[in-house]
Amino acid sequence: MNVLGFGDNTIDRFVDRGTDYPGGNCVNVAVYARRLGLDAAYLGVFGDDDLGASLRTALAAQGVATDRSVVRHGETSVSTLHVRDGDRVFLGYDPGGEAVREPLALTPELLAYAASFSLVHSSVYSHTEADLAPLAAAGPLVSFDFSDEDEFRTPAYLDRVCPHVDLALLSCSHLDEAATRALLAEAVRRGAGMALATRGLNGAIAYDGRTTAAAPARAADPASLSDTMGCGDAFLAGFVVSLLHHGWSRGVSLPPEVLGRALHQGARAAYQQCFIEAAFGCGWPTAPGPDGDRAATGRPGNGEVHAPAE
Repeated sequence: MNVLGFGDNTIDRFVDRGTDYPGGNCVNVAVYARRLGLDAAYLGVFGDDDLGASLRTALAAQGVATDRSVVRHGETSVSTLHVRDGDRVFLGYDPGGEAVREPLALTPELLAYAASFSLVHSSVYSHTEADLAPLAAAGPLVSFDFSDEDEFRTPAYLDRVCPHVDLALLSCSHLDEAATRALLAEAVRRGAGMALATRGLNGAIAYDGRTTAAAPARAADPASLSDTMGCGDAFLAGFVVSLLHHGWSRGVSLPPEVLGRALHQGARAAYQQCFIEAAFGCGWPTAPGPDGDRAATGRPGNGEVHAPAE
């Protein structure tokens, strides 16, 4: 079993720590799947600046292959944020160079490569919507993160994406349970094989058109956690790795106990993520500069983390 993250990468710049960290939804899911014991790779576009080099070094340190990705001239995107009461709060976003922002086209060779994975994960920030249909037709399971923004929940967008994904992930911490269940049903009605809602401290719900399963969150002491960066991505990784271990395949209905177990594994992964700096550590000092951004002065460390035992 193996997982491919296909799409976005970025630098998460914590201004309160003066530290840059590697990140991005598709990067994170690949790293977390690798940490859970699966082979994993990342496919996307890196900038040719110091930050892009740092990202590649960090992924290599995590055992995530990047050999099919490309490097283009231009700056790496940067998300600026800080931590407030344990939660990461976004302050701004620099999208990086134009060529770097242009998504990687799936050539026949790259499509065959992607088809060699058990699961390909992408997201709304990856601009891969046109690639989802050929990806699904090539054979691998496809998961897709819809984020929590309303612009990605319109009927037109759901109709564009849902028929080609086996798992739709929706962040729903701002919705009540009734609205969350309605959104999950809408995603499945419009073609998704399964829909998963993460709801922060209110737990998570999964629905596949026949079975609904729910699980509570594992709350962490705010005084002891590092930050909440990557918790949703960690939940997804824990959830899909559990499903893959239990024989998840397209068109096969999973027993309720399998869905429930996967939700608990996702909650466990999200809980452990709370004790890791940023997405997966590997930070380096933010370089001083005329506007206080863009360059990096170091390279990622070895990425070692220590999560609490069960």
